[in-house]
Amino acid sequence: MENLEKKIEQFLALDLKGYTNNFLLTWEKSDAHIEATQLLTEIFSSMHKNGRSFRAFEEGLAISIFRDNSTRTRFSYASAANALGLAVSDLDEEKSQIAHGETVRETANMISFLADAIGIRDDMFLGEGNRYMREVSDALDMGFEEGTLHQRPALVNLQCDIDHPTQSMADMAKLRDYFGGVENLKGKKIAMTWAYSPSYGKPLSVPQGIIGLMTRFGMEVTLAHPEGYGLIPDVVKLAGQQALESGGSFKVVNSMEEAFKDADIVYPKSWAPYSVMKERTELLKNSYTEELKTLEQNCLVHNAKFKEWECTEEMMKLTKDGEALYMHCLPADITDVSCEQGEVSKSVFDKYRKHTYEEAGYKPFVIAAMIFLARFENPKLKLVEILERNKDRF
Repeated sequence: MENLEKKIEQFLALDLKGYTNNFLLTWEKSDAHIEATQLLTEIFSSMHKNGRSFRAFEEGLAISIFRDNSTRTRFSYASAANALGLAVSDLDEEKSQIAHGETVRETANMISFLADAIGIRDDMFLGEGNRYMREVSDALDMGFEEGTLHQRPALVNLQCDIDHPTQSMADMAKLRDYFGGVENLKGKKIAMTWAYSPSYGKPLSVPQGIIGLMTRFGMEVTLAHPEGYGLIPDVVKLAGQQALESGGSFKVVNSMEEAFKDADIVYPKSWAPYSVMKERTELLKNSYTEELKTLEQNCLVHNAKFKEWECTEEMMKLTKDGEALYMHCLPADITDVSCEQGEVSKSVFDKYRKHTYEEAGYKPFVIAAMIFLARFENPKLKLVEILERNKDRF
């Protein structure tokens, strides 16, 4: 409880001006906004663990729009909304009037009359997902300004083509806990590396989210991938700039071994090459089925050239004292478990399974913090009100 009181004091001392109604990219948020979201994540998690309620709404809807499959993020969003006092309603676009030509502006307003939050996952089309979220945001602003909507819902990016902020912020929360505070992350080496997978179309947003957030904390960030598996150039450039400003470092290498050497944290995760995702997007948008099958087959053949990019016990021996923290956004492609050969060996994954589950377990509280900070005009006052109420969850 003493630790909780300290976090509350730190949160109440932060400058929250300009947080805005959206959380779309971590690098659009100030250091104070990132810290506020992290502290509130820790506060909500601690309250829940101790059986205390952080319900903030008496009623209201949290709308979810998932344009891709999801387990962790879908249920984390629903759990966060429920804990805050919101009911969840999922927009099934196939059952809506979108197929009949309903515009984004119209849809955004029609679903938001009594909504307090909207969460969107749109990561399939490079150059489209984040753009769509901003179009929804503009429509919500218009609806509120014109008086159509009584309140402007908070908008949270549940993963797009550029960033996966709820994931990277959950990863950050795990690192803060594991190393005993954000101040202890400075100088820590994290290896964000590509890893082999028997599938080809995994989004770029997880590795981009990691290099886009961790470079802000003075960490030594290494991005590793085979030749040709690069990320969006603008995000890579941003990571370098942020590392320079924070006193950390950022480099790109084409060797998993080099990235793992003396690393404190390793994050081996498969993704598709930037160039492939661009081509795939055009084929999907134009429904070129046969061409898409050909692209997939070619990419799987190319992936298979790099099967040695696997997080094994031998690879882990290269890390600092052979005991680096293994991280993954899940689900991982586990060799001899979920696939014949994949991103990580069974023995390594089993050793760190509890840590990866804890990592995922921060996500509901991250999402709750994002909604809370984006929705309330005075989140500090609202938090004090909840704390003074001191209500048990059951």
